[in-house]
Amino acid sequence: MTDASIRAYVALGGNLGAVADTFAAALAELDALPGTRVAARSPLYRNPPMGGGREPEYLNAVAALDTRLQAIDLLQALLAIERRHGRTRDPAARWAPRTLDLDLVLYGEQVIDLPGLHVPHPGLHERAFVLAPLARIAPVAVVPGRGPVRALLAAVDSSTLVALP
Repeated sequence: MTDASIRAYVALGGNLGAVADTFAAALAELDALPGTRVAARSPLYRNPPMGGGREPEYLNAVAALDTRLQAIDLLQALLAIERRHGRTRDPAARWAPRTLDLDLVLYGEQVIDLPGLHVPHPGLHERAFVLAPLARIAPVAVVPGRGPVRALLAAVDSSTLVALP
């Protein structure tokens, strides 16, 4: 851990089980991580699955964290939370249905390129289901190398997203 906290953004996704309840439990677990607090959470969004599969629609959200954890340590914590909620990662089934997906999409304004950890998330700038909830809690945040979240959202098709109350 470092002495100063950093603002990180985590995308939440899922389409199996009681997803909203799983998100609530995962957010509580994030808030309980050492040196970490959930600073903000977006509303939920419903959207069709990526890849055009015949699976249930997804729920997505984004949480802002203030954390003193290093990015790699935060990633390991995210993966552990996913596993506790029944997530299994199969590299051969990239777009498979899931109980919980937690992606570290931004870690301050840092660019990180390590095995298994790429920040900003490589697909962030083209995914309305991440940009829309991110814009609700951090519209002026900047995606390094890409630009402001609000501008990135305006450049993608978000017509299939439905914001839930």
